[in-house]
Amino acid sequence: MFGKIRLSVLGLTVGGILTIIGFVAYATDNATLNLAGFFYGIPLLLGGLALKASELEPVPFSQVTTPEILKLRETQATVTQNKIRKDITRYCYGQEAHLDQAFKYLQLSSSEDEMPIATGLRETETNNAYTLIVEFDSPFVPLAAWQAKQEKMTKYFGPDVEIKITETSENQIELALIRVLE
Repeated sequence: MFGKIRLSVLGLTVGGILTIIGFVAYATDNATLNLAGFFYGIPLLLGGLALKASELEPVPFSQVTTPEILKLRETQATVTQNKIRKDITRYCYGQEAHLDQAFKYLQLSSSEDEMPIATGLRETETNNAYTLIVEFDSPFVPLAAWQAKQEKMTKYFGPDVEIKITETSENQIELALIRVLE
């Protein structure tokens, strides 16, 4: 529900308004509004600032999804494909990078500073099967490391998903999650 709403901006806006109301009420000697403004406004303002500091922007689509692919998604997409698409296309808070927990489990990076960064995603079709492709900037994790974890990724992102990893240019990796049709 809150994925498309920037909670940081909401906290900053509401907190800022209530804090200003509190200061104005203090200046005009209105004790009730003064208390409400300070006791609700300042914590909301600080909460908004904290959320803003830990905000992770949504990953943009690198291509427009065609109506044919949308129909394919509706009929073929796995639960995992849908979760990944929804997770990386929303605002997140308190995460270092999109899919950071998956990378930790897969042991794809030795530290949070060396984690691959999702830069785009697109939906396409591979041999009449729905395919979700996540594009990564991966300067610290070479293609060989990705390929060494391919079998583990297949188990992690499965069932009914085949993993294909390609390097499109230097430090640019595409992770394709292809729906396995029976």
